[in-house]
Amino acid sequence: MKPFNRRKFLKVSGLGVLPSIIPFSGYAESSHTIDTSLPKIKFYGDGEMFEPTEYINELQKANANATIVKDRYGVGGVVEALEKKFVELTGKERAIFMPSGTMANQFAIAELSGEKSKVFVQDMSHVFRDEADAAQSIFQKRLMPLAMGKTYFTTEELKASIDSLKEKEAFKTGIGAVSIENPVRRTDGRFVPFEELKKISAYCKSEGIKMHLDGARIHIASSWTGVSVKEYSSLFDTVYISLYKYFGAAAGAMLCGPTEVIDKMSHLIKIHGGSMYGNWANAAMALHRMEGFEERLNSTITRTNEVIAGVNKIKGIKISPLEGGTNIHALDLAKEIDGMKMLKILNQEYNMVMARPDENNRILITFNETLLYQPADFVIDAFKKSLS
Repeated sequence: MKPFNRRKFLKVSGLGVLPSIIPFSGYAESSHTIDTSLPKIKFYGDGEMFEPTEYINELQKANANATIVKDRYGVGGVVEALEKKFVELTGKERAIFMPSGTMANQFAIAELSGEKSKVFVQDMSHVFRDEADAAQSIFQKRLMPLAMGKTYFTTEELKASIDSLKEKEAFKTGIGAVSIENPVRRTDGRFVPFEELKKISAYCKSEGIKMHLDGARIHIASSWTGVSVKEYSSLFDTVYISLYKYFGAAAGAMLCGPTEVIDKMSHLIKIHGGSMYGNWANAAMALHRMEGFEERLNSTITRTNEVIAGVNKIKGIKISPLEGGTNIHALDLAKEIDGMKMLKILNQEYNMVMARPDENNRILITFNETLLYQPADFVIDAFKKSLS
């Protein structure tokens, strides 16, 4: 299966501005009105991503529960409360609000590496593929990709690559850090086995090599594997977690780690142009949506299994988990089924949206907490009627 490319998906689906029309721009001529009285179930993305009016309404709920106190340049107020929440969540000494995940990744890797230039990463990782060569062009770090086209590298592969440098390179510039993304979005949300992570962590500690976790979606890995966020975090020196992938914020990230590393971040944010007077709108949303999130995610997994069991009884359709996967599954339709017609009915009659089928009549669908908006029987019945 080809890796999932989120940006390409958005482009070809006409999603850049209006995610609600994911599969349906081709039916713009239809006069049928979508039943918007039903809550929208989105089989894409890792969580609820609010439209502007929805965002404002959700912030009003947050403010009604606990008055939002603004920060000043990321200090105090709801930002400070959110940072304390992430210290508790990860077990790290400190946490700091960051404007973006790329900034969190790059600053962490640069600080962990110090004067040493080499940083080992997964070939399919966000750090290597989606951060515009920032490590090389800004921080003079040489990214060393492993596990070409795969989700993760093994301890043996990492050790062999490091050992080979003694013979292959004339000058010793030092191994600065190892960065691991988990789960890996470019391999359709597949996770790195926890036992392998423990081996890599033990090896790096024995060699004095620092480790960074790109845990943008670490809660997804945690819920689908049963390994807590704190357990994952304990294997790494620094951890980045996104605030908008599934916490509903419009932007932002959290970087957690030892005090001596996190204390340097405010200055780095400032000199790289990331310092903003007010961060409270994003921090307040994330703090609000974090309440009960793990329970909702676990309920989503239960609901996912119920929906799959029911849908797979319908002739001509089958939903299958990906090997080593998390919340992204493959939905395969029989060749004689008109996938676009099915999507049209699901959207117009049931306010359910997903991507278009590929040339093999396969759709990669993502299960997230919007699945909880309706009972499992409603979702199963919607699929059944969309094929009848």
